[in-house]
Parts: sequence; structure tokens; C-alpha cells
Amino acid sequence: MARAHGHARLIITPLLIATSLYLVTAELAQTVESRPAFQYTGPGSCSASACHGSIQPRTETSVNQNEYSVWVTQDKHARAFSALSSPLSQRMARNLGLKQSPEAAAQCLNCHALDVPATQRTHTFDLTDGVTCESCHGPAAAWLGEHTARNWRHEQSVARGMYDTKDLTRRPEKCLSCHLGNAEKSVNHEMLAAGHPLLTFELDSYSAVMPRHWKTPQKDAWLDVRTWSVGQAVQLRETLAQLARRARSQSWPEYAELDCYSCHHALVRPEESWRQQSGFAGRRPGTPPWDAAQYAVLLLLLEEVNPEGATQLDTGLKQLSAQMNQLIPERDQVAASASRSSQLSGVLARQLQAFPYDQATTLRMLRKISASAGPLSNQGERTAEQAAMAMNSLFLPYARNQHPASEAQMRELIDGLYKQLANPSAYNPRRFAEQLQKAKQLLP
Repeated sequence: MARAHGHARLIITPLLIATSLYLVTAELAQTVESRPAFQYTGPGSCSASACHGSIQPRTETSVNQNEYSVWVTQDKHARAFSALSSPLSQRMARNLGLKQSPEAAAQCLNCHALDVPATQRTHTFDLTDGVTCESCHGPAAAWLGEHTARNWRHEQSVARGMYDTKDLTRRPEKCLSCHLGNAEKSVNHEMLAAGHPLLTFELDSYSAVMPRHWKTPQKDAWLDVRTWSVGQAVQLRETLAQLARRARSQSWPEYAELDCYSCHHALVRPEESWRQQSGFAGRRPGTPPWDAAQYAVLLLLLEEVNPEGATQLDTGLKQLSAQMNQLIPERDQVAASASRSSQLSGVLARQLQAFPYDQATTLRMLRKISASAGPLSNQGERTAEQAAMAMNSLFLPYARNQHPASEAQMRELIDGLYKQLANPSAYNPRRFAEQLQKAKQLLP
């Protein structure tokens, strides 16, 4: 509860925070002017063993100090640029008719590297380093030297350009700028058709496999649940904001907004088609539905945390789905509906950040997802994928804090869910639902 109260103070006192940052900036203005402010230095500036390049994590400091070592040896972000030279990337470039190689094309570098203007690069910056420390933490030149000083505050670094990844609503926003897209960069249907992998994301699961290179607060035993829930709401907010932007653009409709697998799936005999068996509620047969996977599981959580907000969001999204599932959607209606629900999702994200998560809430969510196995699985592979990641993100902290007797069986069950999603063409909602429903017998 103390952590929830702490977040509430951050929310209700923006004037105090803004005033504090202003004073800090004013006090240090002369120092900032003496160095290249808001420039990028490259990951080498963080790699000293006494900084973030230690081989082993340190226990006596507030950070592990091996963050650079973890990134360079284990994190796929460090190999994001080199992936552009792979045969698949080269084939995509040919399919797209790019006049440049992927290693030089802006639409590739947008996410596979830290492609900032030359005026923002110091002499140590190297584009080929890929997605580096500063891709997430912001340009370091103005705070690099001072942020380790005694009595230096995190807010002072933020005032000098550091991105505030401690804020759970801002952290997924940064991740989603590439794992979903924003106003400057996105993966559209043309890129997907050329061979780009589908973009999927869930903050807690993706943080775990990154792998995590930061210490988590000991006082919040349910931080992973908080991270998952806030990430779900921010992902929906950004997804809807992207839909609204695209609907107002000249290149709309954009097929990447739709459920890919409703068209791209293995053909079977009509007697064996679960899609035809499920029907086409709210749309004509053959009209691809809007991909609504981003909110199916989130609504189950909101029913626990804010029932009124859940009803309001559900109503808005059902209206949006009906608009999107028309053969020729009305762009102005879609943009307006998406914008309204995006704004509501942002409000709900802040509420989820401040919510006092505990064992009872986490267990209820695990049970609720399992009880909703049929409806979730029938919405298709993308929704099933979100359900599987949610079960994993919720059960791991539950097991860590409660040590249930069924831990081994639950881990095996969740592994089974992921295996059923390995081949989208082989996805079977009945088998997925049966596997997910087994959790009801394993949970207390």
C-alpha cells in the first residue's frame, strides 16, 4: 500500500515536481551550457567496470553495475543493427524495392539503431551499436558525469534529458515506440508482406527475456503484476492512438490494424474449420476483423480494479470494433472512437499503476483468465498469445511469494500454452482452451 500511496503523490503533485525540476535546471544551467546538452555518447561511455561494465552484479550498490555487460552479451537489442545484414532483411529490402541497403534505410534504422541527427552525436557515437543504452535511457552527454555523484537525484538527470524508465507508464511507451510504432515509425502491412515479423509485446514478459538488468524494489512484492497491468493499459492506449493517426492519414485503410490470421491461415475442409464454426459475429463473412487482442485480457483485470472504467472502455471498444469491421470503415468515426478510448486507457493506466496489488488480486486474475478460456481462445491466436503471456506474468510472482504446491504443474501448463502457439496455422482454440482451463484445478 505504501508504494501505491507513493505513486498517488506523484500523480497529484505535478506542480511541485515541475517546480523542483525547474529550480534544479536553473541552478545547473551554467554547467549544462559548458557541455553538449542532449547529445548521444554511445554505449562505450557506460562500459567501464566501475560504472556499468562489471562482469558480476554488485550487491552493495543501488544498481547491479553489470548492465552494459548483460546488454552486450545477452540482450538482442545489441544485435538489432547486425540483423539488418541477414538474408531475411536483404530479401525484405528487395521485396520493398528499397533503393538503399537495410543498413542505410531510414525505415529500418528507425528501430534497429539509434538513428539520431548528426548534430546530436558525439565523437564516440556509433550507429552500428544497434539499440543501445541511450535508446531507452535518453541522451547521456548532459548527465553522464554527474549522475553518479553523491546527492545527485534522479530528477536532476531527467531534467537533463534522461528518459524516466522508473515511471511504469512511460517505460512501456518507450518500448512500444518500436514494438508497436508511433508517429515517426511503424511496421505496416507492406512491410509485413515483405517478410517483417509480426509485432507482439507484453511489458513484463519482454522485460524478463530482455533480460532484466535492473534491481527491483524489495518493498513491492507484486511489482511484476503491476508492471504487467500497466503495460497492458499503455499498450492499448498506444495501439488506439496509432489507429487514430492512421485513420486520419491518406494511406488508410491500413491492413496491419486487422487480425492477420483471419486471412493468413492454413486452409482446411469446411467441416474442420473452427473459424467458420465460430461464425462472424458483427461482420460479414470474409471481412477481416479488427485485431482486438490488446484489450481482451485487460478488461478482465479492469473488472477487478475499476468496474465502471471497464464498462466504459468495453462500450467504447465494441463501438470501435463495429466501425472497423465494416467493409469500408468510416475514417472520421474510427479516428474519433479510437481517440476517446485511447484517452480513457491512459487514465486507467495511471489507476492501475497506483493500485495496491496483492496475493488475492493476483490469484483472482489467474482464475478469471482460466475461467474465460473459451471466449479468449475463440478470439484467435493473437488473443490466445496475450492470455498465455498474462498467465506467465501473473503466476511467476504468485509462485515466488506463495510457493504453491502446484508450481511445477502450473509451469508445465504454461509451457504447454506457448507450445500451442508455436505454429499459427496449427492453432486450435478447443485444445488451447482445454489446456488453459486446467489451471482452475491447479490453483487454490
